[in-house]
Formats: sequence, structure tokens, C-alpha cells
Amino acid sequence: MKKYKNLHRYMIIPMVIMQLGIAYDYWGDLTDNAWSVHIHYWSGTLWYFYLIIQPYYATHGQLERHRTNGIIGMFLAGGVCLTALSMMHRDIQSVQNAIADPERFGPFEPYFFYGIIALEIPMVLAFGYAVIQSIVKRKQLEDHAWWLISTVFIIMLPALGRGVQFLQIAMNDFTLNINPISGLLISNAIIISLIIITALKYKHLKHPATYLAIGVNIFNCFMEPLGRWTALQEFFNAVIKG
Repeated sequence: MKKYKNLHRYMIIPMVIMQLGIAYDYWGDLTDNAWSVHIHYWSGTLWYFYLIIQPYYATHGQLERHRTNGIIGMFLAGGVCLTALSMMHRDIQSVQNAIADPERFGPFEPYFFYGIIALEIPMVLAFGYAVIQSIVKRKQLEDHAWWLISTVFIIMLPALGRGVQFLQIAMNDFTLNINPISGLLISNAIIISLIIITALKYKHLKHPATYLAIGVNIFNCFMEPLGRWTALQEFFNAVIKG
């Protein structure tokens, strides 16, 4: 565990990236956000915070506190998954709003919000799988730690993507004259780079958790064709109800 002694410091970086990415989208219209948005934001923020303090406890002689917080953290991880799923109806509402008022949404056409749903489902499943694997491998400290670290990169896209799109809009005089898919691809490239850099640092490039995190973010690059898939749109409309 010696090589993880300073891990808590490195985990501050994805925390900052996540907070900067989501800052305008969340804080910019704070009072207008739905309750589910607030719960998801704070559960996700707490999860990132846990991935800072837990490595610190584990490597600085506070194993009992690490174990106790670990139990609480598993409860929190379930909250991250469930609140992410609960927000999908918000995406369906965005589809309806984009159809009703296309000028307001500009390049963010209905397919874009269907695509978000198509990405969120495998992200949530992959996140849950990584957390479960960390529990199964809890006595194998290297595996346990790396499965948990991978969750940071599995669910980073929504926050980082919003941040990149905000920068694109700001660089275009705060108009919607942007290509939303380019922001998605830039975000995925950043995340995959961070995964590889971190995996090389901790010598886990060929770990299943690394493959999973990279695979999820490669899958995310196909958001546009998934969002335009009519059969998938009809399925989401039929299943996701308010």
C-alpha cells in the first residue's frame, strides 16, 4: 500500500475537474433545479470526496475508520446509481422541450438527450459493477483500491462534458453556435488520457477495471448514432415515465 500513500492528493484532481465542469450547469440555475438533480449532485460529490479521504485513512494508520467509512460509502454508491437513473425522465422532458421550442435549444436536438440516456445506463451499470468488484476484492488491497479508483473515470463524462460545452459556448460569444458532439468527444479524450496516465502511474494498465473504464468512455463516443436510433427512442419513451 506504500505506493498509494499520496493517492488522496491525486484524487483531488478529478474532484476539481468534476466540480468545475458541473459548476455553471448546477449553480447557475440552482433554484430551478429539480429535487432529483440536487440529490444526484450531492451524492456524486460525496462519492468523489470519499475517494479522497478513504485512501488517506487506509495509508495513514486509520484502518478502522477506513472500514467504517467503507460501509457508509457502499450505501452512498447505491445512492449515486439510483439517483442517476431517476434523472432520466428529466432527459425525456428535455426531448419534449427541444421539440416544442427548437430555437431555444439550437444544436441540442432531441437526439442529443436520447443519446444522454443511452450513455447513462451503461455508465451506471459499469459504476455499480466496479463498486461490487471492490467489495468482492476487499481483501486483495491492490484490486480493491483500483476498482474504486476506476469509478471516478467511469462517471466523469456528464460533469466534464457540461463544462467543455460551456467553454465552447463562451468562446462563441455565449451563443449556441456549437457542435455538441465535439464537446463530447473532447471530454472523452481527456478522460481516457487521465485513465491511461493514472493506470501507468499505479501500474494497472492491464487491469480489468482499466479496461472497463476505457471501454465505457469509448462507448460514449457513439452517443449521436445511439441518440438517432428510432427504435431506441421509442423504447425510452415507453419505459421512462414521470
